[in-house]
Order: sequence, then C-alpha cells, then structure tokens
Amino acid sequence: QVQLVESGGGLVQAGGSLRLSCAASGIAFSFDAMGWYRQAPGKQRELVATITGGGSTNYVDAVKGRFTISRDNTKNTVYLRMNNLKPEDTAVYYCYARRDDYNYWGRGTQVTVSS
Repeated sequence: QVQLVESGGGLVQAGGSLRLSCAASGIAFSFDAMGWYRQAPGKQRELVATITGGGSTNYVDAVKGRFTISRDNTKNTVYLRMNNLKPEDTAVYYCYARRDDYNYWGRGTQVTVSS
C-alpha cells in the first residue's frame, strides 16, 4: 500500500522560510512525477510545483523565484523549499505522486504565514 507522509509545515513570519518533505513508502516502482498542491480556506486546490523523474520542474507563477522543488529518487522523497513566504502562501500543502496517470496523495501539512 502506497503511503505519502508530509512533514515540515508550521507557523512562520512573512519573509521566513520552510522546507516541506514528502516521503513515499510501500512502493516497488518509481513515480513519473511528484509535487505539491495547496488549498487555502475557501479556495480551490491549486498546483504549486511538480518535478518529473528526469528532474524537469514546473511552478505556478505565484511562487516562481521563491519556491524550489527537488526530489531524491533513491529515497522516493520530494522536497519543497519555500523562501520569502507571504501571508497568501498560507494553506494546507498536499504532496502527490503520479504513476501511470494515477495520483497518490498525502494527508497534507499546514503552512501558516503571519504578517
């Protein structure tokens, strides 16, 4: 059974930094892509960043230049380094991993940025 477990969320002041991690277990294959979504209160879930097995990355415009996604394929772990955080980054951040057009999901980790 595939499990994705996020860690690294918390409360930070505006301008601060956090590093999210997501470790996958229970798999015998590599994922085609991994990444992060977020959902703020009253808003739809949005894709924040993705990274393919080959290392290609993609970001939503709102985080470009501030967030960096990376992955360790040997550990089936994806990271999201978040710098210069803003109050509008406050959300629950969900890790996902895709294999053959199927998405696996973590339970989410709360990120709160105070002004």
